[in-house]
Amino acid sequence: MDVTERTELTVVGYVVRTANADEMDPARAKLPALWQRAGAPGAFAHVPGRVDENLYAVLTDYESDHNGAYTQIVGIGVRTVPRLPEGMVAVRVPAVQALRVEARGQMPQALVEAWQQVWKHTESGGTPPRAFTTDLEVHHPEGVDLYVAV
Repeated sequence: MDVTERTELTVVGYVVRTANADEMDPARAKLPALWQRAGAPGAFAHVPGRVDENLYAVLTDYESDHNGAYTQIVGIGVRTVPRLPEGMVAVRVPAVQALRVEARGQMPQALVEAWQQVWKHTESGGTPPRAFTTDLEVHHPEGVDLYVAV
């Protein structure tokens, strides 16, 4: 895990409120449906100003720590916020110092393992400590880069 400066980004996408405990129970998990919706062909075709072909997951509005509820938005990076299509939200991801963790290999297992590294760092009192403000996953052809605010 390297500490790096994460640049500001605006993401337009679909949103859910969830908690990691809920995501462990298939009957209560909301993320699979969110990702299915965001990953559908043409899901963002009508959103102008896309900055690249990546998908972004923004984790924000943390209730407490990784054990509490949080909001996840899955979408695309945009230059400016357009008139939002029905069912979508826009979120500004501020520039911050962040731990950068790479997830490579078979997805979603590689991403789960990367988050487990982050949770282990958090629970062991690792430095720098997590800020629990706004975290970002950048999904690209090589894998996923996590930027965890510190």
